[in-house]
Amino acid sequence: MPKRTLVIGAGFAGLAAATSLADKGYDVTIVEKNSMAGGRARVFTANGFTFDMGPSWYWMPDVFDDYFARFGKKTADYYDLVRLDPSYKVVFGPDEAVDLPAGLDKLETLFEQFEPGSSPRLREFLKQAAYKYEVGMHKFVWKPSRSITEFISLKLLADVARLDVFQSLASHARKYFSHPRLLEIVEFPVLFLGATPENTPAMYSLMNYAEMALGTWYPMGGMHKIVEGMVSLAEEKGVKMLYDQTVTSINVVGRDVKRVTTDKGIFETDIVVAGADYNHVDTVLLTDGTRNYDDAYWKSRVMAPSSLLFYLGVDKRIPKLKHHNLFFDEDFKLHAKEIYETPRWPTKPLFYASAPSKTDPGVAPDGCENLFLLIPVAPDLTDDDETRERYYTMLMDRLEAYTGTDIRNHVVYKRSYAHADFKQDYNAFRGNAYGLANTLKQTALLKPSLKNKRVNNLFYTGQLTVPGPGVPPSLISGLVVADEVAKEFS
Repeated sequence: MPKRTLVIGAGFAGLAAATSLADKGYDVTIVEKNSMAGGRARVFTANGFTFDMGPSWYWMPDVFDDYFARFGKKTADYYDLVRLDPSYKVVFGPDEAVDLPAGLDKLETLFEQFEPGSSPRLREFLKQAAYKYEVGMHKFVWKPSRSITEFISLKLLADVARLDVFQSLASHARKYFSHPRLLEIVEFPVLFLGATPENTPAMYSLMNYAEMALGTWYPMGGMHKIVEGMVSLAEEKGVKMLYDQTVTSINVVGRDVKRVTTDKGIFETDIVVAGADYNHVDTVLLTDGTRNYDDAYWKSRVMAPSSLLFYLGVDKRIPKLKHHNLFFDEDFKLHAKEIYETPRWPTKPLFYASAPSKTDPGVAPDGCENLFLLIPVAPDLTDDDETRERYYTMLMDRLEAYTGTDIRNHVVYKRSYAHADFKQDYNAFRGNAYGLANTLKQTALLKPSLKNKRVNNLFYTGQLTVPGPGVPPSLISGLVVADEVAKEFS
């Protein structure tokens, strides 16, 4: 009989793990707390608007291509991709903005406008970043990180030496560029990784390669189309999807999980893959004798940011905005410090505005605009309606100043989302949005393990274990853990 496998959580990692295990012949069931799959990448509709709730950047298209190809499929079998040009807009002030073009030739021209002579340095910077992307995304992220022996080969050691893991991204970038605007553009992708550019390893310039060379894309219909495709493929492979099932306990007898209890029933199982919040599984669903880590360990973890989000339906079109818009019209260093070093609600935050209706008219009624606003903030902050409204006013003031038009009086739908919601919907540790910070001391073997040390048949996947946060890494996490299950339970 096929091994009965229960996957907790239908986010990217859970779906990938379930699909891979079903493809290997396992009898797989997913139990999902919410009423739809996707985890943080859920979707909702209101007043004719369709809102992606979480991830909105489609980077690293090769990871998605490789995922579906693994099962004999193509992304085009499930959704239509378009490359955005410009990739995004950066707003430096009411009268200063720059569009980041798709295509390296146009990008070099832009860099030359800011800093004459910088185009050959950009080529060299991206050449190094391409190497880091190749090694990082095609080798290191696929390591289960269960033993130091995985990293001992001379080739891997040579790769590590070239990855600049002991140099900061800030110092690395300044070897190539000096103009403050170019430095802000180069450093922006690491804002969500969990540390300032001064404390982020230069290895993460691989994000610049992903952004600048591989491009920024969009699946028509929204990011949830990826989830819909993954669910369709999972069901095709025989995965059973059960929604509105909140897991209440994991029952361990001796050193094995025997059953998982939800608020709807009891599931006898041979293997469990926990794609829910790792800390929640560890501290709430397991008993003390079966936990992987104690409270002191979890308290010592450094988290990536949380977010304050606003989903807005506007009954008119808004000028000057592109699909993706980064508002860098305040002090980058101050905001980063207030996230990572002295955690507090930010004084003058940078923010991100997505207007997918600029690319996809289907996500808003005719003549209307779909707006998604995001402020990265420190995790574990006190979150209340008064605070949310204060930042909403702050963002509206700056948006209206830049676009030169009244927006707030045309908002016909408004919903906010922050720490309390992340905890309620995802049991998110400290109300985080992006998982563990990608610091050197929380890399590979130093991340929470994908296997429980006290329970033989309990594994973990998702953004709090290897390889880390983000949609592509979470997807890879599911595939990696499926391979580890297959090694031990063939």
